[in-house]
Amino acid sequence: MRGFGGVSMGTEHDREVEEAGHGSPPSTRGRSDRAGARQVVPSVDVEEDEARYLAPIGPTERSDGRKTQASEAHAPVVPVTAEELQRQIRELEARLKRMLAGGPAHDASGAAGGAPETERSPFLAGASAASAGFASEPPLSEPGTTARDVLSTDFYLRQWGRAGLRRRSEEVDEFGFDPKYEARWKSLFDFLHRVYFRIEFEGIEHIPAEGRCLVVSNHSGGPIPYDGLMLRASVRREHPARRELRWLADDFVYYLPFAGTMMNRLGAVRACQENAERLLAGERLIAVFPEGVKGSGKLYKDRYQLQRFGRGGFIRLCLRTRTPLVPCAIVGAEETNPLFYRVEHVTRALGIPYLPITPTFPALGPLGLVPAPTKWKIRLAEPVRFDAYGPEAADDQILVRRLAERVRATIQGLIDETLATRKSIWFG
Repeated sequence: MRGFGGVSMGTEHDREVEEAGHGSPPSTRGRSDRAGARQVVPSVDVEEDEARYLAPIGPTERSDGRKTQASEAHAPVVPVTAEELQRQIRELEARLKRMLAGGPAHDASGAAGGAPETERSPFLAGASAASAGFASEPPLSEPGTTARDVLSTDFYLRQWGRAGLRRRSEEVDEFGFDPKYEARWKSLFDFLHRVYFRIEFEGIEHIPAEGRCLVVSNHSGGPIPYDGLMLRASVRREHPARRELRWLADDFVYYLPFAGTMMNRLGAVRACQENAERLLAGERLIAVFPEGVKGSGKLYKDRYQLQRFGRGGFIRLCLRTRTPLVPCAIVGAEETNPLFYRVEHVTRALGIPYLPITPTFPALGPLGLVPAPTKWKIRLAEPVRFDAYGPEAADDQILVRRLAERVRATIQGLIDETLATRKSIWFG
């Protein structure tokens, strides 16, 4: 049916259907609700209308003004010049150094925390978040530190631990010896050897130039035995080959604050058969003190009287490993901190064998543990070899005790001879 001007009457109907279809889904738009109606051919207007239902492309923002995660992902990348990139790298390196040093992260202008997040470079945003773990606890100088943080023990453990690791050498052996740490104390040990204790060393030729060897000595020195440190320093200074001596330390040393770690880094090794065998397997020179705590805890009235040498573990060690044994006597260390009395019952809960009572300790506090400048003498006897015995002899308890008593008598004889020729505690 045609109207005026030859225009189809269905055109108005079609436009009504198209306008009604704007509120319906695109899949049903353009369909007539009435049966027999003609389907509308898509036009440019329909394509523009469907574009309204597509997901937007490009950065969009919420009504509250905050950026969404999608907008950050589709944010346009701003080109960075070479100079700007080098500046950002230098800023990142400086910030990481300050974080590792325990200080607050500052930017080039000195402001804490650097630039605001909206002004930071995208290259620094991820790196700063990843490196934030290095400064999980602010240092004392940072304003964010509270009184609770300062009073907590973990705070100081972290700070001192970081400082200790920065001063630690990369060449640390399996027993914890740190040559870099020992080098910082070398001048002090040389002073104690030459000036303070004025150590005289006899019989250094009995220590072989190379290979395994076991030095067995009396244990003395009061609450803080210096004999292991001084014996190591003396052998290194006096021996032609400058041999490094490692000594086995008592277990109680490792229960004292900082003492166990310090002794390990200076060359001490925790006393046990396994550690001694590993040292000798490496052709090392080691020293043992069979008296143990009983030797260093002797009262002044019992000075230079050797205590029982345990069960002869050092003899079994020499028999199993075919190691020569060199007896050693140290005279002069008993008077450095004369022990008048020791308290033993209360200290067991603290992990230490006794609380020393000396003329200066605990009256003078920590200063009371400073040793007196007595004159020391160290004497070595001829080595004892066990080549005539096989490794199976280490299981013979009677033989082990008999050999241990023979070594003990040799050391006691060296001590008595040295004391007989000594005229003064202070001048030898």
